Amino acid sequence: MLQNPRPPDLVVAPDLPDIIPQKTPRRGFLGFVIRNPAMAAGLFILGFMVFVAVFAPLLFTVDPTALAPARRNRVPSELYWFGTDQLGRDIYSRVIYGARVSLMVGFGVAVAASVVGLLIGLVSGMVRWSDGIIMRIVDGMMSIPPILLAIALMALTRGSVGNVILAITLAEIPRVARLVRGVVLTLREQPYVDAAIAAGTRTPMVILRHILPNTLAPMIVQATYICASAMIVEAILSFIGAGIPPTIPSWGNIMADGRTLWQVRPHIVMFPAIFLSLTVLAVNLVGDGLRDILDPRMAKRI
Repeated sequence: MLQNPRPPDLVVAPDLPDIIPQKTPRRGFLGFVIRNPAMAAGLFILGFMVFVAVFAPLLFTVDPTALAPARRNRVPSELYWFGTDQLGRDIYSRVIYGARVSLMVGFGVAVAASVVGLLIGLVSGMVRWSDGIIMRIVDGMMSIPPILLAIALMALTRGSVGNVILAITLAEIPRVARLVRGVVLTLREQPYVDAAIAAGTRTPMVILRHILPNTLAPMIVQATYICASAMIVEAILSFIGAGIPPTIPSWGNIMADGRTLWQVRPHIVMFPAIFLSLTVLAVNLVGDGLRDILDPRMAKRI
């Protein structure tokens, strides 16, 4: 009887070197900049503006409200970096101090509108009987353009930074409330919410544990856009004389003072307009970056 021949020894192929080396994710500050260049640029510009606003007295500035008729309408030079206006006030100092007003209004409106809009959206989305009442009020407020609503509110009060923040906040709250309400309507139908309710969890605890954490990401992104919009609305209100008092240096007031001399002294309007545009652009870049990071579908691609 023939026996099976002895099987040859198995030969194992040697390990081949990796033709394409595995990519190791970069970490730290450099990795963040490489993965999010636009957001990094926005954070840099925004950080620079915050630095300018905080340390304005140390940046070779003078009194932004000091009048000097003998030095009026000077062009930019080594002595007056941004020139002077028709009252002899140093435009460089006024622009630097104006950053305080714009950033204060932008951040203040973003925080206040987000907090109030979040509360309204949570109540509207979770308490079914109140949804119709709250949303009809919100729809009525959203039918009015924010700038017109802010002008109407400012007409009832005196001009000040606090009143401007309040007026713009009331105009922005409906947008946050509708956004949060839409997110809540989606979340309350999820199985884990039904399981929590079936287990006897009270509605406030369901909101705190399951609904609120999942609404923070879209609300934070929306807050950045509200911040940018608030700075633009504040500049418009100040430009038309319905916002910050003329005695307080703001970018809108500086542009309003220089509009009559635009053809002969365009630098009076140009410099505050550049600072306003860069700040709004930076906030929008940060908002886009936060949206990509906080969105799980976009985060996989980063």
